[in-house]
Amino acid sequence: MVLGTYNARSTALFALAEEVPAAILARMLGIHIQVAVQWQKASAGDWAAYAADVANRSPQPPRPEGP
Repeated sequence: MVLGTYNARSTALFALAEEVPAAILARMLGIHIQVAVQWQKASAGDWAAYAADVANRSPQPPRPEGP
């Protein structure tokens, strides 16, 4: 079953890309660093983009408490 094997491999790579920095992922798998970066972005493991987004957010005014 070729399709099942492909899906399982992709799922494993996505999970790994979420947990491991791109440089380590590239070295572990023997792939180019840009490919590892693309896998990270595709799997939403791009923590740099998240950190930049949080840093650029404007402070929220405090919410009133109680009814």
